Amino acid sequence: MIDQTVSDLTEIALEAGDAAGYFPAVYVRVTRDIGEGIRNGRFEDGERMERMVDAFARYYVRARTAEIPVPRCWKATWDAADDPNLLIVQHLLLGLNAHVNHDLAQAVIEVAPEIGGLEAVRPDFDAINHELAGTFDKVIQDLDRASRWVSEAASCGGGRLFNFSLRVARSQAWGAAERLYPLDQAGRRNYLSELDRLVSVVAYLVTQPVFPVGLAVWLARRFEQRDPRAVTRMLLGTGGTQLLTA
Repeated sequence: MIDQTVSDLTEIALEAGDAAGYFPAVYVRVTRDIGEGIRNGRFEDGERMERMVDAFARYYVRARTAEIPVPRCWKATWDAADDPNLLIVQHLLLGLNAHVNHDLAQAVIEVAPEIGGLEAVRPDFDAINHELAGTFDKVIQDLDRASRWVSEAASCGGGRLFNFSLRVARSQAWGAAERLYPLDQAGRRNYLSELDRLVSVVAYLVTQPVFPVGLAVWLARRFEQRDPRAVTRMLLGTGGTQLLTA
């Protein structure tokens, strides 16, 4: 399952042609790292971890390929993909916002009944969080070639802020899973509709930073790589580049 997920995400990233390719490119690297961890016995239960990763990724893949109705939060993310005024990291945050704040809770409650309940999912939930944070450090090295201000921002605390934001988002996602799990189907539909609305609001805030952050974003954008295909290849890393040139 992991190898197929990596293949699907790589194909989506390379076919995007705009900033919509950035998030799946980073997602490839996260998923590849988790697959390596499963093969090396790094997780408590590799088969269970693979099931969780597959369920989580499918929410993104099915939305992106229109196999399911596209949630508003993902529509907001992809509508911004051709906005030339957004930073690369803003596009990444849009993807993380939709996938973590909207999709993750659904993946948790989908897998939980199969493996012993909500608490049985928690170790895998926390492990994915750890892998995402670890992959960010690797991405920074590649992203610095496309966005020359990134390493300086990270050294000034940007990396810690990113990881803190990710931890907060995942904590909120776990809370959403706890609220969703005991609900019936009608209750879940209503809750997810409101969650989608709230996550869409966050997407708007990511694209419209207030002064003086907005001014800093405008200035930083002057130093970034403007070819989205080139940025996507950088974010994919070595494995993605090999697939591209094979």
